[in-house]
Amino acid sequence: MTRCLNCGSERDADICEACGLNSTAAELSLRQKLLNRTAILLVGGLALVAASERYPALELDGILIFTGILFFLTLGLGILVERRALRHQEVEALKRIYYGLIPLPWLLSVLLLGNGALDRYPVCVEPARVISKFSMSGPVPNRRLIVTSWRGGRRLERIPVDRGDFDRVSRGDMVDVQVREGLVGIPWVAGVSLQ
Repeated sequence: MTRCLNCGSERDADICEACGLNSTAAELSLRQKLLNRTAILLVGGLALVAASERYPALELDGILIFTGILFFLTLGLGILVERRALRHQEVEALKRIYYGLIPLPWLLSVLLLGNGALDRYPVCVEPARVISKFSMSGPVPNRRLIVTSWRGGRRLERIPVDRGDFDRVSRGDMVDVQVREGLVGIPWVAGVSLQ
């Protein structure tokens, strides 16, 4: 007894009694669904990058690395489901895991936007010295100030800044980093100003 690739119900004949598709049509239907959901995953990844720029978290690098690993694992799982479907192997459990991972970039995007947009905690101004600067050009430019940390157990903080703040600040300058707590406890940078 195998499961239908389209609806997942058990079937003993070539034509599924639940959805009425034969195995070839069910395979094509599955591949179309995988393609559509992979597009949703890709757009969700782009939305996460855009959301992370609006209210940049202090731990932005860790968040993006975690999301990137999760993104590629999900993409690999989708490829595995598609390859197993081509060989007419059981895919139902893997397919459900894949479908469950698709909305995660969207949920993280909403979490980061809500964390900053709905934050009503007061701004904390933290003094720091600029140790170096980092800039990476591209479709989504990345500019960071590497400053001394004000948090215990850390030496450095990588502060995302816009182009104006990046150009205005030089190595060795003392800056005031405006940090907000965040609605869900993810601290984010509201701005940087020279002392």
